Amino acid sequence: MALIVQKYGGTSVGSVERIQAVAQRVKQSAQSGNSLVVVVSAMGKTTDGLVKLAHEISATPNRREMDMLLSTGEQVSIALLSMALQELGQPAISMTGTQVGIVTEAEHTRARILSIEAERIERHLQEGRVVVVAGFQGITSLTDLEITTLGRGGSDTSAVALAAALRADCCEIYTDVPGILTTDPRIVPDARLMDEITSDEMLELASLGAKVLHPRAVEIARNYGVTLVVRSSWTDDPGTRVVSPVPQPRPLQGLEIAHPVDAVEFDTDQAKVALLRVPDRPGIAARLFGEIASQDLDVDLIIQSIHEGNSNDIAFTVTKSSLNRAEAVAAAIAPALRHEVDPDANEAEVMVERQMAKVSIAGAGMIGRPGVAAQMFATLAKAGVNIQMISTSEVKVSCAVDAEDCDRAIAALCEAFQVKNSPVKRDLVAHCDLAIHDGVVPPVRGAALDLKQARLAIRHVPDRPGMAAQVFRLMADRSISVDMIIQSQRCRLINGVPMRDIAFTVAQTDAEEAQAILQQAAPELGCGEITVDPAIAKVSIVGMGMVGRPGIAAKMFASLAQEQINIQMIATSEIKVSCVVAEADGVRALQVVHAAFGLSGQERIVVPA
Repeated sequence: MALIVQKYGGTSVGSVERIQAVAQRVKQSAQSGNSLVVVVSAMGKTTDGLVKLAHEISATPNRREMDMLLSTGEQVSIALLSMALQELGQPAISMTGTQVGIVTEAEHTRARILSIEAERIERHLQEGRVVVVAGFQGITSLTDLEITTLGRGGSDTSAVALAAALRADCCEIYTDVPGILTTDPRIVPDARLMDEITSDEMLELASLGAKVLHPRAVEIARNYGVTLVVRSSWTDDPGTRVVSPVPQPRPLQGLEIAHPVDAVEFDTDQAKVALLRVPDRPGIAARLFGEIASQDLDVDLIIQSIHEGNSNDIAFTVTKSSLNRAEAVAAAIAPALRHEVDPDANEAEVMVERQMAKVSIAGAGMIGRPGVAAQMFATLAKAGVNIQMISTSEVKVSCAVDAEDCDRAIAALCEAFQVKNSPVKRDLVAHCDLAIHDGVVPPVRGAALDLKQARLAIRHVPDRPGMAAQVFRLMADRSISVDMIIQSQRCRLINGVPMRDIAFTVAQTDAEEAQAILQQAAPELGCGEITVDPAIAKVSIVGMGMVGRPGIAAKMFASLAQEQINIQMIATSEIKVSCVVAEADGVRALQVVHAAFGLSGQERIVVPA
């Protein structure tokens, strides 16, 4: 007999008929001999309606009272589902987060789970009941009994946390689609259903806006080895399995990571090649990295800075043993590219750094927590480590530094983020039980599009330790989350001071405030103009199979170039490549990239209304 935790979202319990359908499914699973804990969200648009009511009362409602209000939505769902099960002859009991003993941080509207007192649930399960639990909510302690809610993805998080605490055999997430798809089926109707995906890939896709799973839930599943399956609420199809590495033993106290960073990583086998003042037009990145791929050279970090005039800079890192060949490719292609920008130029602008290291912080806990990147930059500055390149993903921030600074950087970061070990660059594929098709792991699993970001550019920032920390601390102090961060490679002297540009993306809703904050601080920062472009889109590919496989980024760039889509910024991690393009090109960019990697399926996926 298996212990299964099932989670049903608001759409799945959006009407009496749908609640009754869920009850039938739950009863069938229970009759098969399984013990069941069922986590449900509020019905349909109930939460939206409650938020609307609150804002009719107050423009800035008290966060404690918002939690008190919003927690009522799930109580309706659990009571009705429990009644529906009882009507079918299936013993069931509904329980709120307080009754279950889901203990959280004292952070109203965005609390994280610290522990779960599972004894009461276990007693009801032993007595043969299905336990129906209100997702999205908890309490600050078993004595204070202050109700909290978990914020975005709260029901997913509740379900996976319960599965971890109960050591369940499986956690099933029921949703509107048949599982995890290669991209958003509303944009690409022939998106393909995946049989399985690794937790690392799912973390990247989830944090990029793939709404099937929240990254907080994926992180818990990965940390505690919870078998996670995403399935359709409307069919009996098997869905998608999320595969995690075998977890290290860890206590259930502090269940949802309280610390935003759970790993500090480093790679000392790095060298950098930078091409300065290359043309700002479609096809340049494709041409450069196509040549590099033809030499079977594997590239790690790729950075394309914002344009200046009609040109921009592209930098990338390779292993030290590959540097001579990479430099030769860059030196061969740079003169022609430089001539397109300036016909009178007689010198190829190629910069090489032979002794570099990459230091990274990683953890899904940094999602939605402004200030983590700023803390990293401040830590490095305090240790006297200058940052030469910055590359970010939603769950990782990487900085290229001088090799001689690596040990000092790692020690400082481990102390700052309370991390007890600093692994070298992991073999991500080897640590997952991942199915191999036709002898290889597919290079790209999925693609994602984000149309809700804006880009800020800060011109002429003094090139000295601590500047990035100052900039992003200003954002963090106003709770503005930053996504992509790019530091230009071009360094120019202004009044004898070396200067670089910094560009980053934020939510469009935060862009004006971010610009105003930076303009106010510009005299203290000593920087130049601050601009905003709200009309951008970020298209990304994610795949464990791109590790150690040259040419994946080049293929993405080439597919965009063929459609005359200009790339404005590039940032990469080990398993992701992201490009910023014009907002008007966003949907088309996602479609062509999805097609370029053969991600389409045979059936059209329709998302229920």
